[in-house]
Order: sequence, then structure tokens, then C-alpha cells
Amino acid sequence: MAGGIGSRFWPASTDEYPKQFHDFLGCGKSMLQDAFYRLSAFIPKENIFVLTNSSYRNLIEEQLPQIGGNQIVYEPALRNTAPCILYAMLKIHQLNPNAVIVVSPSDSWIENKEAYKKDVLGCLTFCETSSSIATIGIKPIFPSTGYGYIKYLPSDDCMKKVEQFTEKPEEHTAKKYFSQEGFFWNSGIFIWNTSTILSAYKKIQPEMYNILKYDRYNTQDEEDFIKENYPKTENISIDYAILEYSKNIYVRESSFGWNDLGTWGALYKELPKDAGNNAVVNAIPLLKNTKNSIVLTDSKKTVVVDGLDDYIIVDTKHTLFIYPKGKGQSIKLIRNEVQELLKNRDSLK
Repeated sequence: MAGGIGSRFWPASTDEYPKQFHDFLGCGKSMLQDAFYRLSAFIPKENIFVLTNSSYRNLIEEQLPQIGGNQIVYEPALRNTAPCILYAMLKIHQLNPNAVIVVSPSDSWIENKEAYKKDVLGCLTFCETSSSIATIGIKPIFPSTGYGYIKYLPSDDCMKKVEQFTEKPEEHTAKKYFSQEGFFWNSGIFIWNTSTILSAYKKIQPEMYNILKYDRYNTQDEEDFIKENYPKTENISIDYAILEYSKNIYVRESSFGWNDLGTWGALYKELPKDAGNNAVVNAIPLLKNTKNSIVLTDSKKTVVVDGLDDYIIVDTKHTLFIYPKGKGQSIKLIRNEVQELLKNRDSLK
């Protein structure tokens, strides 16, 4: 999945060039490319599909020239993860009704790729002979309000029965979950066979299913059908639309290091630090009395900072952003305020 706009990574992530196309970790690959190569280590390249927005066509083709056109599934409108996954599942099911699928976000940071491979293949094997949905859970290390939670039933089995999915909770709820046994963070990595997930959509989201049901996917008629019908679907996540209502979900605890690179704070944790615990990307820094901060520029610009603690400092072509790191979950709102400010300013010209 590579269709989001990464609003909590603003101002580096924009509608025109969102975070999945950036190399924020300085590894020589964008998040999208890293996700593709991680999967292609054990899944044939021709079986990897990219779900993205149609406005990112040129970026996808530029960054992943090795995949065929039919492997790029374009959403003509932003409709969250439930509709885009349904669209892809219907399309793939017509190609192979026995397909077993791993759905993976393009913005996950994975530390141990061999352990990731082992966990994903274990879930794929489980779903080959089961009409269940599988997911990979992450053992919480702090009471995060930025991740969804999975409550599971205690078991010695590798695959544990899921009792409940909860999307990003309030702080007091996150603290309660963290203090108790039986909760994982939701990694957003899901595994199922196409028949199982399509049956779930048909039962739980019949309106969405009927809107996108079509017998001519993978033909020249597909594009016109999707352009007309996809915008009619509800803007809703797979978690709210399907997972919270499903009774046949199992979770496997991850054995790999993981982070959802959805915020500046999450990126900061994975970057190397200087003596003041500052992380720097691209910039040539002179940091005085500054600690626990992240500095990022879109070029080799000299940045001088004095007296800041726990800040995000981002300099792009159009925006200078200096903001407390602890308020990272509010950046999406700030981005919306800035867009409104610029719109009002332009209307006065």
C-alpha cells in the first residue's frame, strides 16, 4: 500500500511528493523501494502489486521500473485502505482464485529482514489451509496513542486468536493496554487468501463489495469502471470496515524490529544520533546547546541551531518548520491550518 499523503510528515511529505517516495533513512532507497525489495526477497517480483493513487503514476514508474503496468493498482480517488484493498483483492482473485496475499504498508521500518521473511511466510502457510485472517503483532514498548492495538487470547500456539481490534486509543486507554498482558500493536501487515477476505467484505461491507464487484478486471474495460465507481465507496480503513467485525482473525508476534514511520518522532528513533542525541538528515549542522532534536533539509544546507530541546526542524523549498517533537501527532492539523492560510491569502490577491 503506497497511496497515502503522509500528512504527519509535513512539510517534507506533500500531496505531490508524499513520504513513501522519500529516502528519509538515508539508505539509498525510498520507503516504497525498500518495501518492494524486502518482499521480493521471497515473493516473485511479478506477484507484487502496488496500491497507490493515480496521481503518483510517474513516481511509481520512476522508482519501480521493474514491475509491469498491471501490477500497479491506481485509485482514482482517496478512499482509505478498505476500498483500495477490496479493489486489489477482486483484481487478483480473477487472476488467481487460490492466491494467498500479504498486505504490507510501504512506510514500515523493518530491522531484521530475515526474521520478517520467516514471520510472513509462517502466516502465509497458515492461511493456505485456513479460512482465517492473519496479522503480525508488535509487542508494545510504551503506551502509544499513535498505533492501533490487538487484544489476543493467551495461548502457547504461534498463531493466537484475536479477541478485539482497537484503533488509535486515547492516552488513558493506551496506558491501560500497556499495563496489561495480551495486547500487541497493530503492524498493519495482514495475510489472507482472497476467498476469505472477499467473503468478509461481502458479509460485512455488502454495499462496498457490490459497488466494486466486476467481472472484467484485468481487461481494457477496468479503468473506466473504476473511475466511475471507486469514488462511490466509503472513505474508511480496513480496521474499521472489516477487522473490528471479523471473528476469525489470528495474530503472530513479530520477531523482527519494527516501527511505523508515520511521524517525525518515529523517524527520529531509527536515525543515528550525535553526542547531543540529535538526528540529522542531509543538513550540514552547527548545533549548540541543542539536544534530542531532528534536523532535516532537502539539500546540503548549513543549519545553525542554539538552545532547542526535543524539536523538529525541517527546511524545504517552500517551508521552514520548527515544532516541538512531543506534539508530533498534531502536525496533520497544523498542515491543514497552513493550507487554509495560504488559500485565504491567495484569495485576497
